[in-house]
Amino acid sequence: MNLVKQYIIALTNLYGMVHKDKIAKIYNRQNTEPVSPEEIEEMSTELDDHFIYLQDEYFVHETILEHELMEEMLMKKGDKPYYVPSKEELLKYVDEWYFEKNKEYQALVNYVKKNFLKNDPEKAEEVCEDIQGILAFGFNMQAVMDVFNSKKISFTDLDQLNEVTGLVTELGNNIRIWENNGHTPEEIFENYEKPNMKPLPKKPFDFNKTNVIDMNSKKNIGRNDPCPCGSGKKYKKCCLN
Repeated sequence: MNLVKQYIIALTNLYGMVHKDKIAKIYNRQNTEPVSPEEIEEMSTELDDHFIYLQDEYFVHETILEHELMEEMLMKKGDKPYYVPSKEELLKYVDEWYFEKNKEYQALVNYVKKNFLKNDPEKAEEVCEDIQGILAFGFNMQAVMDVFNSKKISFTDLDQLNEVTGLVTELGNNIRIWENNGHTPEEIFENYEKPNMKPLPKKPFDFNKTNVIDMNSKKNIGRNDPCPCGSGKKYKKCCLN
């Protein structure tokens, strides 16, 4: 298969939808023979068998078009950075069923094998692949539980249910998803959201004080001070509520 075509397929499978200019940029960064966005666009007629279509200069996976999610997906993607793996890793995404079997996925597989399907490791893998597929399109714990129910898997007690829920949550936080441009939720938080969060105050909040200011006196109003509305009640018994 033509290498440029492989890049279009792999990047669309990884991102859900990707602009032709972005494909050219990534391709040219990883290869010596450059390709133009126009040359990439010309290959759009060769991708129907891979469920990928050109729409407004974006190569879009059929799933997004079928459910009319293109505008919504663009909004969710926003200006999030793109996850760009090495060339070797990237080309694995030519297979639309490929996904990273990371440590969180392996932890879930091992748990299912040990606790539910000791004698059927292949079925255990199938269960976890189904769960991974659900999480890749949005965290839905009810849909995950439906997978267990469909495989006739039941939990012995609440502790076991909590253990499974914890493993599924960990996997959901570390799965590559379209709306994050291939990043995992954990990567987006740690690398792009967490650094911009304001630190919590060093001193605990004093609930006997407030940040409300009386516009007449220009002083902070305490919980036990007269309410500035003029009711004659204490602030905590009046407008604070």
